[in-house]
Amino acid sequence: MENIVEKLRKERGLNQDEFAKAIRVSRQTVSSIENGKYNPSLELAFDIADFFGMTIEEIFIHKGGDNNE
Repeated sequence: MENIVEKLRKERGLNQDEFAKAIRVSRQTVSSIENGKYNPSLELAFDIADFFGMTIEEIFIHKGGDNNE
């Protein structure tokens, strides 16, 4: 799943540590989300969306696959 978390964080002038503290996770978690190595839980996705005043769908872009087989 792609996302624009890094872009949004940088637009607000925050480093990863500051953002991590704001959403109550580790800096490593923020890094993994931004790099697409970790998809956040639904609860964390809502926390991120709330932080930026956006919807989950605006931040996280699902690239559908053939999972419906």
